[in-house]
Amino acid sequence: MIKRLNIRTNKRNELVDITYEIRRLVRESGVREGICVIFCPHTTAGLTINENADPSVRVDISEHLSSLVPENKNYKHLEGNADSHIKSVIVGQSLSLIIENGDIILGTWQGIFFCEFDGPRSRYVLVKII
Repeated sequence: MIKRLNIRTNKRNELVDITYEIRRLVRESGVREGICVIFCPHTTAGLTINENADPSVRVDISEHLSSLVPENKNYKHLEGNADSHIKSVIVGQSLSLIIENGDIILGTWQGIFFCEFDGPRSRYVLVKII
């Protein structure tokens, strides 16, 4: 079964911690050993795993991506969000996580983040637990 996790973003560029919600879906599934695949079906957003102990890391990631791929440049894509598409390519659209003892395995400081690059918007990710 595929679960849909709805996400509301508040800024144009934002990393939203979805770790708790993914862990909740895994627990509710009853799967003790397996794989959790998270997929982002948006071309101007993505997913990543990174530090979630210090919120300033999210800010640093977002600001650095914006300096690497600035919003206002001479892009060919005329919708005004070409930078968002490029950032999405850099970050990626899916994650595969190992489930052991009914929970996902993450490092001590790791969290799962939905990366918004063209917000604010109502978004979602799809979660498949195998």
